[in-house]
Amino acid sequence: MAEHSAVEIIIAKRDGSRLTDAQIDWVVDAYTRGGVADEQMAALAMAILLNGMEPDEISRWTAAMIASGEVLSLPDVGRPLVDKHSTGGVGDKITLPLAPLVAACGAAVPQLSGRGLGHTGGTLDKLESIPGWRASLSLEEISAQLADVGAVICATTPTLAPADRKLYALRDVTGTVESIPLIASSIMSKKIAEATGGLVLDVKVGSGAFMKTLELAGELAETMVRIGGDHGLPTVALLTDMSVPLGRAAGNALEVAEAVEVLRGGGPADVVELTVALAREMLALAGLTDVDPAAVLASGEAYPVWERMIAAQGGDPAAPLPRAGHVETLTADRDGVFACDALAVGTAAWRLGAGRARKEDPVQAAAGVLLLADPGERVEAGRPLLELHTDTPDAVGWARAALAGGVAVVDEPPARADLVLATIR
Repeated sequence: MAEHSAVEIIIAKRDGSRLTDAQIDWVVDAYTRGGVADEQMAALAMAILLNGMEPDEISRWTAAMIASGEVLSLPDVGRPLVDKHSTGGVGDKITLPLAPLVAACGAAVPQLSGRGLGHTGGTLDKLESIPGWRASLSLEEISAQLADVGAVICATTPTLAPADRKLYALRDVTGTVESIPLIASSIMSKKIAEATGGLVLDVKVGSGAFMKTLELAGELAETMVRIGGDHGLPTVALLTDMSVPLGRAAGNALEVAEAVEVLRGGGPADVVELTVALAREMLALAGLTDVDPAAVLASGEAYPVWERMIAAQGGDPAAPLPRAGHVETLTADRDGVFACDALAVGTAAWRLGAGRARKEDPVQAAAGVLLLADPGERVEAGRPLLELHTDTPDAVGWARAALAGGVAVVDEPPARADLVLATIR
């Protein structure tokens, strides 16, 4: 590989130039191996944030991130492989019912997931509230479980796109998280390295989402769909509303309980709607268009797949979930309509102990917020609106402060967006 210098590459991007393929390959490889210092990569990330990247530049950056590690080599498990990724939201437990549902419909779902940070929850944190369940699996275990159960949700393997892990941590502390080229290449490098047959993206929009506007979310979705196409991974993105929490539960064990309700044929209508919408897209990519995921979910047929998926990873699906040592109820102060902002609820759940401020922080399995009324529902004074669950009662004041202004009883119902705002192919 031709030798370059980090300073030359930083200056090129600082001045708005397109980086050459050779420059991109060199700088990502050198950074992964320690040949480019953190402060140099931080400068380059800031230059990318400010000046952007061309589509072919983003695709090459993604390829370099993939080349920094291994590509997952899953054997033929007798079913088409299809995956899903969400950009994160509040109460977003969709992966939990979705993976068993898609498996019950005949595909295989190798879902490599992450942990929560800030007000957005992490799938692994939710599942770790189930007694005995473990997140880390070997490649052999992943393959065996896919062949047997059809679904696995586990931690990503350390060999997949190690450049991303290093760069992600750097972006987090240098104010460069918001760069769409860097977000898109971060997500897609890991997903392409999984080597599945198709990918459905759930790109959240609204107060509780990373992308607050439809314009930014659309740009991110289009960038990721294009990267997928460039790398031979059929990719579809749904833009979905995250202005109010998904379902009624925000918090680890609370969300697992709600996911189980959905898998048994019940649960909140919005969680069911989004689970089915994503399942339809995943099954279409897998070539399984003759099965109706709505009917399968309503029948409860996906629940035994969930039980087998949890048990295969050491969990006891029948064990009681952790319960918080302290629960406080907030009631309506007057008659009116219940209004609820996703960011306020997510921040409250985080402060109660359901989330973490830094990657190394622990989380409480039982902490979180449980809505007792639906946003937009008419309520009377004194009606219980939500419960605050925590093992640290001192945190309740902080949670109430987070909810101030974000949860209220108002005169008129706020306008609600459709749950699925757009589809990008």
